[in-house]
Amino acid sequence: MSFAYSDIPEQTGRTAIVTGANTGIGLEIARGLARKGARVLLACRDADKANEAIEDIRSGPERADLAFLHLDLANIASVRQAAEEASHEERIDLLIDNAGVMMPPLSTATAGCELQFAVNHLGHFAFTSLLLHKLAQDGGGRVVVQSSLAHRGAGIDFDNLDAAKGYSKTQFYGQSKLANLLFAKELDRRLRASGSSVSAIACHPGIAQTELTRHLGMLGGVFGSLVGVVLNSAADGALPALQAATDPEAEGGDYYGPYGFREMSGKRSGRAVASTKAKDEALAKRLWDRSVELTGVDPDLPAA
Repeated sequence: MSFAYSDIPEQTGRTAIVTGANTGIGLEIARGLARKGARVLLACRDADKANEAIEDIRSGPERADLAFLHLDLANIASVRQAAEEASHEERIDLLIDNAGVMMPPLSTATAGCELQFAVNHLGHFAFTSLLLHKLAQDGGGRVVVQSSLAHRGAGIDFDNLDAAKGYSKTQFYGQSKLANLLFAKELDRRLRASGSSVSAIACHPGIAQTELTRHLGMLGGVFGSLVGVVLNSAADGALPALQAATDPEAEGGDYYGPYGFREMSGKRSGRAVASTKAKDEALAKRLWDRSVELTGVDPDLPAA
């Protein structure tokens, strides 16, 4: 079955957190949920950009219930503070781990790890772990983790997470996106094993117009413009995440992407194909254990 914007069910009474919701795909995910009545917390690093996004969504015909949540995924202290603030919400039904950086110049963050791995994976690992109790509070929420087609062909180099032995922007981006998919699947296995009512689902946006290409300079600008015309708009790219978050037929462990040619684009979304490594449970468990060590945050979920 494929899924379209018209298939998104009513979300009134539900609360969602969307990381990186100030622009691009994250903004469209937040807009899609708000239009269906959800209260949406825009979890972003930059307050000004988040508030601009809030005004953008509110400029539409719907009355939107929106709030800014400060979150810097490169800073574990900020992650902990954001989770603590979010836990004061009456309820949290959806957590969409969408934010990310793509191919930046080399820098490091959490535990000295390379920035893409630290932000795209470790920050979300910690933030999600700290909110699992809240997601379980009202009968079972959903965690949605945004991966990428770039996970294909990628691996996890546990001996070079700080890039001290060499840095390739593209390889490290692919590594971070493979980590996202491994995390989503391992999280769901552990939630099932623990008897939790929370489920974890992965998705990817295909090849979509996004500000992630800002580190590619002039090439990124040209590429982004072509993508918007030939492949997916940001709104199209948001649809798989919206399916993962709201489709009544979606189940824990599922993986969604654009329902088009080679999963690169499409006005509908549906089941996506994960690489062999993304389904490697031993690799996922190793990543889980290393993530606990690096972040200092333990979800305390038994291995499946």
